[in-house]
Amino acid sequence: MGNLRTKDLDKIGYHNDQLRSLVINIASKNFKHYSNEQLLDLLVQIKNDPEAFLDNELTARIAEKIMGKVDKPSFTAYELRKEPVYCKTYGGKGIEAATKQQMELANLLPVSVQGALMPDAHMGFGLPIGGVLATLNAVIPYAVGMDIGCRMALSIIDEGSAYLERYQYQIKQALKDHTHFGMEGGLSVRQEHEVLDSPVFSQIPFLKPLRGKAVRQLGTSGNGNHFVEFGEIELQPGNTLGLPAKKYTALLTHSGSRGLGSAIAKYYTQIAMDTCKLPRQAQQLAWLDLDSEAGQEYWLTMNLAGDYAKACHERIHANLLKALGLKALHVVENHHNFAWKDQLADGRDVIIHRKGATPAHAGELGIIPGSMTTPAYLVTGKGNADALFSASHGAGRIMSRQKAKDSMTVSGMKKLLSNAGVTLIGGTVEENPLAYKDIETVIAAQHDLVDIQGKFYPRIVRMNKE
Repeated sequence: MGNLRTKDLDKIGYHNDQLRSLVINIASKNFKHYSNEQLLDLLVQIKNDPEAFLDNELTARIAEKIMGKVDKPSFTAYELRKEPVYCKTYGGKGIEAATKQQMELANLLPVSVQGALMPDAHMGFGLPIGGVLATLNAVIPYAVGMDIGCRMALSIIDEGSAYLERYQYQIKQALKDHTHFGMEGGLSVRQEHEVLDSPVFSQIPFLKPLRGKAVRQLGTSGNGNHFVEFGEIELQPGNTLGLPAKKYTALLTHSGSRGLGSAIAKYYTQIAMDTCKLPRQAQQLAWLDLDSEAGQEYWLTMNLAGDYAKACHERIHANLLKALGLKALHVVENHHNFAWKDQLADGRDVIIHRKGATPAHAGELGIIPGSMTTPAYLVTGKGNADALFSASHGAGRIMSRQKAKDSMTVSGMKKLLSNAGVTLIGGTVEENPLAYKDIETVIAAQHDLVDIQGKFYPRIVRMNKE
């Protein structure tokens, strides 16, 4: 055999570098008795009818490579619906037009079945924050969000509200010693939790290098609007927790799955966008079919990130309560930024995405926070099918972080905090209370979705200082 060159292969239509490298490698070792002319003739035949050459071990490798590149497109293109699916909006007067348009785009996806928009809604990536979307056998990474399993956790403590005043110094010290905020790093004491032993870390190769960071960041809170705060909660008479109606000390936390969840979200969003081609304006809403390998992998890793977020809250609460010698009477917790398998009122099985929305099935407990100077509400869901069994996940932003920064001074924020009787450790003007919608208006807009069980007032708040 003569010297087979890449330009010879290029002339017969072998343009792919990997394919040409494979052909030259196989030919030089196994087709030495062929002349260049005979070999090029064979390669043309393989290119024109690759399926006919799958029986021979050597030609099959070339044929399979050609079929993978030529006959099997790596993506599927989809068109949007002509009309959006049914979507009920709550508190629409307080939601800007661009947010409603973003939700409508999601309701045009061919896999969408029903949508709902919560009263705290504002613009997000893909699905708006406060957006809820039911789909058929498809999960949309960007409709779950970057911080997978971001959640609230509330420990109602076996102490009256006077505890906060009496032990203010000790509480502040515990918050400084046993919480950690920011992009990197972790606590000084290594945290243990069974979630770190999950077999999913070793089952999916992409996750293996992420485990080390997950170990380091366990029990920490990240940045942005994440917080750890002590306050008082006033429970309503006849509350579903079965606790006496009075004021208690309580610990409330808000954070998610840290670097682990973010890496999972980026990785599978890219796969979704590479394999599910949508019109440009909708490309961020690319989905993974749950029957596909990538879809099944994402579902596994999303649930791992959710379990990890839960573990972070468990460590934060355990560390703080232990440091202060306190005991929890009752713990309430709920995810947002997640997708669940559920069933609609008509019996159809769907995937419900809640991007910054609280699950609110009948009797299901949830927490809806306001801001660092306004109350959080402890609620139970009413199981409203129009809302896809959901409620808001907070008050919702009305200012971007930049606008919040530009419109508030540090001294102005200190005055707001002082007037509300709140002590802040860390924090930035980006999270100042005026950056958020009025929580009372947001709660009033969802009386069809939830019943109020109690009201939590922040007193000592710890946030990230950038």
